[in-house]
Amino acid sequence: MKILILCTGNSCRSQMAEGFLKSFDSRLEVFSAGTHPAAHPNPFAVEVMKEVGIDISQNRPKSVYQFVNDSFDYVITVCDGAKEVCPVFTGKVKHRLHIGFPDPADAVGTIEQILNVYRNTRDQIRERFSNFHG
Repeated sequence: MKILILCTGNSCRSQMAEGFLKSFDSRLEVFSAGTHPAAHPNPFAVEVMKEVGIDISQNRPKSVYQFVNDSFDYVITVCDGAKEVCPVFTGKVKHRLHIGFPDPADAVGTIEQILNVYRNTRDQIRERFSNFHG
């Protein structure tokens, strides 16, 4: 099964979802991308994924445009909220899904409070994507 996870920056939620899906089943071909990719993975996302034993620190945000001619079994958008526009993918896709999560980058407060917002998002992503393995 070939899966593409899409969001805007490809630095946080889509990277976490890609990390979980790869950890659930090594046979899955999982990619993530964004419409406006960030320069690096979000450091808070890297930190909270490391807490559950998944290293996304070497991942690089990628543009959705490098995948538009590919075929996928699933293209899943994970952006949520009015200020983000989820990308449209034009390649051949068997199933399109939207599994939205609030953007933890909006979190404010102490480092620990911000990390807790990222942990909450991480746990929601793990739960919502757990049905894709096995």
